[in-house]
Amino acid sequence: MALEQTWRWYGPSDPVTLADIRQAGATGIVTALHEVPIGEVWTEEDVNCRKKLIEWDENFTPRRPRGLTWSVIESIPVHEDIKQGRSKRDVWIEKYKESIRNVGKAGIPVVTYNWMPVVDWTRTNLAMELEDGAKALSFNMIEFAAFDMFILMRDSSADSYSDEIIKLARAKFESMNSEQRYTLQKNIIAGLPGGQEGYSLEDFSQRLAEYDDIDDNRYRENLKYFLEKIVPVAIESGVKLAIHPDDPPISLFGLPRIVSTETDLQYIVNIVDSISNGLCICAGSLAVRPDNDLPGIIERLGHRINFLHLRSTQRDTYGSFHEASHLRGDVDMYKVMVASLKEEKKRKALNRRDEHIPMRADHGHTILDDLNKKTNPGYSAIGLLRGMAELRGLELAIERSEVVYN
Repeated sequence: MALEQTWRWYGPSDPVTLADIRQAGATGIVTALHEVPIGEVWTEEDVNCRKKLIEWDENFTPRRPRGLTWSVIESIPVHEDIKQGRSKRDVWIEKYKESIRNVGKAGIPVVTYNWMPVVDWTRTNLAMELEDGAKALSFNMIEFAAFDMFILMRDSSADSYSDEIIKLARAKFESMNSEQRYTLQKNIIAGLPGGQEGYSLEDFSQRLAEYDDIDDNRYRENLKYFLEKIVPVAIESGVKLAIHPDDPPISLFGLPRIVSTETDLQYIVNIVDSISNGLCICAGSLAVRPDNDLPGIIERLGHRINFLHLRSTQRDTYGSFHEASHLRGDVDMYKVMVASLKEEKKRKALNRRDEHIPMRADHGHTILDDLNKKTNPGYSAIGLLRGMAELRGLELAIERSEVVYN
């Protein structure tokens, strides 16, 4: 297989074990040191300790390789002071540089990060029941607006929505009981897998207020400042950065969102012209916007792609969407896979060391026996195994048909 098959693992407490992942056929692990506070240095010792756990099975004497490598870090979070351009940002940037150096020493080639303000990837329902009984992550704009206007009660929140959405959101809020309102609040601001922060309503409002003087242009300048400081260190350390798109790729809570379109991605790669200043193409995130041409983005910016999240989303009215199965929804996964394999062919011709792009199936449905287990939303073993198997079969069929060679 051309693409490197990887799997998101949330560390030793993840219900999905490293043995499970190996049996699923993945060879690369995507993980992070979630226990390290945001902004603090990932020490060389801590990185190597986690790498050893991933790659070596100590249950045997002598120990033996698991057949897994730590291929991608997802993510080293960026401190809010850096994103906001506050006075202490240089202190946090120096710590980020040190983390990058230590990752490079350990030989981990890719570091994913995001530039989403305050909230990471956002959903309103973590267990939307589908027609077949499976459960999926979803984002409902009416529910989100109901939270923003009537639970959070953000100042000027009504300016973010049309009259029709406001009317529907009010009706939705009035139909919800206290438990339903709390669940919605928790889903949106209490943190999701991969995020390291959860907030109370008061704390959340305070965090949003910190962005009152930051628009899209200033936010871009803050990203530019960060990358101009960090990318040279990444180059020296042999590390490739991969920025994750906004998820969803629209403004939330009136906050700036600047990693949502192809124009945004082109601006980012132009800041520093290096493969170490690269992209994570998350197909499901970008596909929420119908104006994003995913195969075209991969074709035009493929040389700067350092990581692929292959999943699909199904758009609904008012900007709502849910996670579709990997070969359904609004992502033409066939065309996305063809474009990705053609990019790998180009890299092979150029003798690039990163010929094999790491890919992972993302945000699987909760299905079968996992419906009766405690799982991380979007990351149950069986759902991701199904997604990985579908993507693996699609890739093999394309390779065997020699489409990428025509």
